[in-house]
Order: sequence, then structure tokens, then C-alpha cells
Amino acid sequence: MSNPSDYNASSITVLKGLEPVKQRPGMYTRTENPLHIIQEVIDNAADEAIAGFAKSILVTVHVDGSISVADNGRGIPVELHPVENAPTVEVVFTRLHAGGKFNKGAGGAYSFSGGLHGVGVSVTNALSTRLEVEVAREGGMHRLVFAAGDVVEPLARIGDAPKKASGTRVRAWPDAKYFDSPTIPMGELEHILRSKAVLLPGVAVTLHIERSGETKEWAYKDGMRGYLAELLDGTDLVIPMIVGEKYAGKPTNGDGFAEGEGAAWAIAWTEEGALARESYVNLIPTPGGGTHESGLRDGIFQAVKSFVDMHSLLPKGVKLLPEDVFGRASFLLSARILDPSFQGQTKDRLNSRDAVKLVSAMFRDTFELWLNEHVEYGKKLAELSIKQAQSRQRSAQKVEKKKGSGVAVLPGKLTDCESDDIERNELFLVEGDSAGGSAKQGRDKEFQALLPLRGKVQNSWEVEPDRLYANVEIHNIAVAIGVDHHTLESDTSIDGLRYGKVIIMSDADVDGSHIQCLLLTLFFRHFPKLIANGNIYVAKPPLFRVDVPGQGKNRPPRKIYALDENELEAVKDKLVKEGIKLEALSISRFKGLGEMSSEQLWDTTLNPDTRRLVRVEFGDYPMEETIAKMNMLMGKGEASSRREWLEVHGNEVEADI
Repeated sequence: MSNPSDYNASSITVLKGLEPVKQRPGMYTRTENPLHIIQEVIDNAADEAIAGFAKSILVTVHVDGSISVADNGRGIPVELHPVENAPTVEVVFTRLHAGGKFNKGAGGAYSFSGGLHGVGVSVTNALSTRLEVEVAREGGMHRLVFAAGDVVEPLARIGDAPKKASGTRVRAWPDAKYFDSPTIPMGELEHILRSKAVLLPGVAVTLHIERSGETKEWAYKDGMRGYLAELLDGTDLVIPMIVGEKYAGKPTNGDGFAEGEGAAWAIAWTEEGALARESYVNLIPTPGGGTHESGLRDGIFQAVKSFVDMHSLLPKGVKLLPEDVFGRASFLLSARILDPSFQGQTKDRLNSRDAVKLVSAMFRDTFELWLNEHVEYGKKLAELSIKQAQSRQRSAQKVEKKKGSGVAVLPGKLTDCESDDIERNELFLVEGDSAGGSAKQGRDKEFQALLPLRGKVQNSWEVEPDRLYANVEIHNIAVAIGVDHHTLESDTSIDGLRYGKVIIMSDADVDGSHIQCLLLTLFFRHFPKLIANGNIYVAKPPLFRVDVPGQGKNRPPRKIYALDENELEAVKDKLVKEGIKLEALSISRFKGLGEMSSEQLWDTTLNPDTRRLVRVEFGDYPMEETIAKMNMLMGKGEASSRREWLEVHGNEVEADI
């Protein structure tokens, strides 16, 4: 074995082909279950429909656990690729960043597509034990078979295709070792297929389940209108549902929109009941929202504000904000964007900056015209928005913690524990609902409680105590822990504290660190006795998971978690000394707590025996100096001081864990 201190050209590992996907599947797809790699194939079929070539999509769940997706589009080309010197269909399934989606010019295979990373179906292939492709094209039936991403049956013509038939059928057997659960959630699969039917008028979308013989076909005669009405389930609407679409023509006015870019929408306002909100980009679901939703929000607000101003409807002293108009809106939004930029390969959230301007421009003019043609409906919507604004302004005044019968009413999102042992009980302040879901399943419900936080809490450093609870998240935290805001010198008791440990649990990334900073600011400024009493902790979730293969009967497979890059290198060094080859390891990087399964979250962050917590303490610094430093770091008017401080001390930052 070479000297561990050697570092030369042979130390650099180059992963070729599909190996990067197999080594770090979490970088390319969701690893909770195989749904996303099947969705990549469905999205390809949908892209053929967007392009106007496919009229049917059939998904079959086979008895052996495999899933096939068939469309009657053009069929993936089978001729030799001019550069790769291999059949084009083979290139598509074996090369990362290969596909027709990159050809965006006139005459390209796809004008609008969700699959712009070019790694979609190649990831499906890499993470499947077997994958079969059948292509009907130019009068012939062609077949190609892979195993673990490698060709095992080269492309061959197996017969003649039916007259004028064309299309592609992909059947994949997902490899269970890459996923926390091998089972595809059927409810989510049905939701994806139903949404395709809504957004692809004239395309038949069918799901067939072999085991039960059940077949479901989705077709919405009224398209988005019918689907949103179904989601709202008969809830009374304030005004008739707004349904429409608008796309850019040939560029003539310098607005920067490509021909065909735009959006379709269905929007409904209700005074009560749950909201229904779904958005898509080139038929790709975006559950995380993004800039296209921001554009819709802006377009709605600008149109309503213009209408209110024109008719002088706004009472004196009331200021209308976007959330006042948008707050009770349910919507479906389907944006069509030439070259979208998503957050990560899983495409949960749209990041394209131009999408705000695009959707806002397409929607605003159309909606503003409708409001002025239907003045009575416009006034009803204005009335609802003004009520929301007045309610918001009232709550922004001095806000007290809500009480009922002398006892604080616990926030609805709090998942409490069963034990009455305050010293043992723990409250986890969790970043986001997705991580909260995994934590809820993985926790020990006897003594561990959860409070998911939506986004980043308010910077409370300069917030006056009598306005502190105007912020919903801060109000919920205070109610959950059972302690009122106070200072170190005040007589306020913390005897009402409901948990011995209040644990900040956020992602191990920059945003997670920001959330930690904001929460620590809240506790230091408004609940300092909890820090003095040793009740505040910060969880340290790992960044990496190392899967170690088994070695004989006495060495079963292992999962090792590493806190950061340095610890990962230490783990790899230790395994090398054990005689395990580095290429045998599978290393995954967690992009966030929401990526972890409930079991992983328990092992790494919840289990008192295996987790890592850091208790927050005041330390030995004089309190006056600490307050002055916090004021410089968190004060709204201290930007120049912060800049100067960073210029002097920025290179001194160290990871002290």
C-alpha cells in the first residue's frame, strides 16, 4: 500500500460514464424511493407530447416490480450518432448531458422541455438493475437492453413496426440498493400522471397495474378549470374562476421573451377552506414553487392594485400588499420557458430570474382587462383584499400571545410528545415541512416534540418586545416552549418551560446556518434565560453517508456518517486501513435534512446515543462586548460596519465543530 501522505496524479479518481451517478445518486435524484427516476421517463414522453408528436402515454406497473412507460411519439433515433459512433438511443441512456433538449435553435428536437440537464434517463439507467428500450421508428421495431447501466443486448432490429406506428417504450427495474425504500408511492405516481392529463389537452394518459388488473385513464374535458374545481371540492368562490393563457409571438418589442414562451393559468379566490396550489414548468411539477409563482403573484397584485386605484376603493390609512391579494388565491400555473433553470437536478423549484417578468407580463394585462370588463366582480375581489390588508395591519400593532382559558393554545404545526418529564423532553425546531415529516416518523414520540418552521424567521434583534409576536413563527416558538419574552434582569420566570432541551435542527448548508443565526439571535435577545439555563442546543446533522459493502459473514454492510469533508477523509482513511478499497464505497452527500429517511434522521440527528448536539452558552466574554458585537452583526443600520469587519476578519473563519 502506498504511503498515505503521498499525493500525486494517481491520487485523482476520474469517474467515467454513469459511475458518478452510482457513486453519488443523491446528487442526481431523490433517493427516498425510485419514483423520480421513473418520472424522468414519463417527462420524456410528455416532452414528445409538448412538441406535438405524442397523443398517448401509457404507464404500466408490472408484477415483478418493474415499470414501463410507452408513448406514440417519434421514437428515439436509432442511427449512429455522428460524434459518439454509437446508436443514438444508446448514447441517450449511457451518456450524462446527452439529449435532444440541448438543441434549442430552429428545427431542434424540442422547443420547450423540462429535461434540460440531459442526465434524466441516463440516471434511470444507472440506478436500475435492468432497463429495456423498444423503439418503433421508420417502419422498424428496435430493441436495446442494459444491466446496471451497461449494454447487455446491443441495439437490434427485431421486426417490422405496424404501419405508420412510431414511439418509445422504456421498461426499468429500479435497483433497491440505491433507495431507502424500493416501493413507489402510487398516490404520488397517480398525481403526476393526472397532472400531465390536465396540462396536455388531447393526450390520453393511462396507468395500468398488472397485479390488480386495474386501469385508470385521465382526461379533463375542461382542462385546468375542471382540475382546480375538483381540488377545491365545491368551496364557494368569491368571483368566477379566472382561466386563460398567453404566449409570446415573434420578438418585436425587445421584451426578451422567446417565441412561444408564456403561461396558462386557472385561479380561484375563496374566503375560507384549504388552498390548492400547483405549478409546473414545461409540465415538470415544481412543488417548491419558484420565480414563475412569484411572477403570477406580482401580476395579480399589479392588476388588482391598478383596479383599486382607478375606482378609488382603498380606505384611508390602508396599504395594499401582494400577500393581501394573493393570500386567499388557489391556482394552477403552467409556465412554458425556453431554457429554464431549476434548483438542483430534481427540479423542485424554478430559479430562472426572467420567469418573474415573463409570467407577470403575460398575466397582468389579461387580468386587468377582465377586471375592468367585470367591475362588480372586480369590486368583490378588491373587498376581499382590503379585508385581508386591514386584518394584517391590526395584527401588526401590539400583539400578545394568544391564550385560551388561561393556558397557551399550542400551535397547530407542533407535534408534541407524550411525557411530562420536562428535564427529559426535547423540542426540535425543524427547517421546513419535508424534514419535519421525516423527523415526525423517526422521532421517539414519548419525549421528542417537533415544530416545523416555514422559511427563515424574522431578524428579531431590533424588534420591540410588544411587536415580537406579530411574527407567526416567533409566536409559535414562544407558545410551544411555554416561556414569555424577557431579559436577564427581568423577573419573568421560565418555570413554564415545557422542554428541557430546545434544539435547532437545520440543514448543514449556508441557508441552514443563516436559520441557526436568526434563531440564536431570537433566543439571545428575547429569551436569554434559556441560554443561561443551558436549554438551547444546535443539532449537527452529517453532510455525507458512506455505504460500506459487506465482507464475508462476519462483516455485514455498514452505513457510516461523516459530519463534514474533513471527517469524510478520516472515515475513508480508516476504511483503507481496514483493507477496503475506496472504489467499493458509495458516498452520498445530503443536500438537506428533507433528503434523509426517518431511519437516517434518527440515527444521525435524533437518537441521543448517536447524535451530535452543541449546547449554546454565553461563554466568558463580557455581556456588554457580546451585545455590541451582535449589534454590529445583526443591526439593520450596521451594513458598513459589517463590511469593514468582514474585510479585516473574513480570512480568519474556521470550522470549529
